[in-house]
Amino acid sequence: MTDDATQDDVTDAAITSNDSLFDAPPMGEQERMVEAILFASAEPITVKELEARMPHGSDAAEALVYLRKRYEGRGVSVVKVGDAWAIRTAPDLGYLMQKETVETRKLSRAAIETLAIIAYHQPVTRAEIEEIRGVSVSRGTIDQLIEMEWIRFGRRRMTPGRPVTFVVTQIFMDHFGLESARDLPGLKELRSAGLLESRPPPGAMPGPETDDEDESPEGQSELFED
Repeated sequence: MTDDATQDDVTDAAITSNDSLFDAPPMGEQERMVEAILFASAEPITVKELEARMPHGSDAAEALVYLRKRYEGRGVSVVKVGDAWAIRTAPDLGYLMQKETVETRKLSRAAIETLAIIAYHQPVTRAEIEEIRGVSVSRGTIDQLIEMEWIRFGRRRMTPGRPVTFVVTQIFMDHFGLESARDLPGLKELRSAGLLESRPPPGAMPGPETDDEDESPEGQSELFED
């Protein structure tokens, strides 16, 4: 009888031990894990990616809520970038990082207009970009924006020819501190800044590579510089 009772106790203890292997860590510990992952990552991380690195049963979304609150008013903050999260310098202290982050990247007016159209009309095809701009888009303009990783290919349209579409990337949103495309400035602001004013004169017949004219130094703008 005693031996049977002892055996039952051992079995119960083993079951309890095995169950504990699947218990999620305390929320305070999950918060520390999320903090460590975000701190060490150069790129924003999605909730799904966070949970893939954390113990089974962890709730990264809830941990982010606590972590974001804890960083309120601090020198760095937890920010949402698209559908991902990152630790970034507080916006009001960005000027302190200016010397470390300044990198001149001049874009032609053609590239700026193309980028703006993609950001506001995504997903958008090359033909639609040309229709909005009123001029043809050179391949070099698209290639430059793709190389900078500010735009990427989207899904093909289910229309004749299956044209490819373009959308802005998470890197673009992170670069400009945007949580989503809804945070972009209004079209009026872009026009007042000169981003959408480049149009051929009345009666002009632009050639297939009209953008090439915008690649000259006079056509460059620093509005999208770091």
